[in-house]
Amino acid sequence: MQSLLDQYDLSIWIFTDTVAVESGVIPHSHPVLTLSTRNKSDDDLLSTFLHEQIHWYGVEKEEYVENAVKDFREMYPKVPVGNRQGARDEYSTYLHLFVCYLEYKSMKALVGEKRANTVMENMNHYQWIYRQVLDHNERIGRIVKKHDLDL
Repeated sequence: MQSLLDQYDLSIWIFTDTVAVESGVIPHSHPVLTLSTRNKSDDDLLSTFLHEQIHWYGVEKEEYVENAVKDFREMYPKVPVGNRQGARDEYSTYLHLFVCYLEYKSMKALVGEKRANTVMENMNHYQWIYRQVLDHNERIGRIVKKHDLDL
């Protein structure tokens, strides 16, 4: 992680400076941003770090996120839950459309579109969500911008 912090200026994506790294955990944002040692590449680690930081950003903009989720519900009346396709519940799947959109946009800014696409296409979780981000990027982006959630 330190080499990534040395390599990239991540200052606009840091919303909590408390980060733990643990073996065998599923990365998560709260209560402490926690990364796993299981990442396959630096790009995977960077993507995960950005994803979890964006959750913290979403907490700061909770009302805006709630409004975006309403629009995502209209855009996608039915979403997958669980398994490798969706998040743990319906609300979390909608929330992750915002999080994963900004994660992808951030990765494109940092490592370029080709590498960002590779990371998103090879995710082993939230696969439906990442597919929507890739296939409907402009449409999801309009909702993110509409609700003043863009970074």
